[in-house]
Amino acid sequence: MKSKTLYSCCSLLLLSLLTSCYQQERNCNHFKTGKFRSETEIEGKKFTSTFERNDSIQIEMYEGKIDTFKVRWTNDCEYIIQNINPKNREERKAIQMKILTTKDNTYTFEYSFVGDSKKQRGTVTKTN
Repeated sequence: MKSKTLYSCCSLLLLSLLTSCYQQERNCNHFKTGKFRSETEIEGKKFTSTFERNDSIQIEMYEGKIDTFKVRWTNDCEYIIQNINPKNREERKAIQMKILTTKDNTYTFEYSFVGDSKKQRGTVTKTN
């Protein structure tokens, strides 16, 4: 009986150590402002853009086109962007962004139109 209790204790301790070592880093405040490069893949095609963000505005360049977005942080790791000058109905839709993990100058994020359950993922690298 004593060895069974000791085994259970050791197993619990080992499980606890393994899960605590695997916690994902999330230093989201490091990414609220600065210059960035974003990469996403949709249906096998890679899309890259660059942008600069302060706490409430994001200016993005994609394929020679510049867009400006209003940024509203809902918590330390989630924010919503909305195009300030939309040219069509699609551009009027707000986009919900969630930083999933951070490492050094890079973060992995998940995004979708607000209210849409279909999510996409990408990575962002801080360039300054």
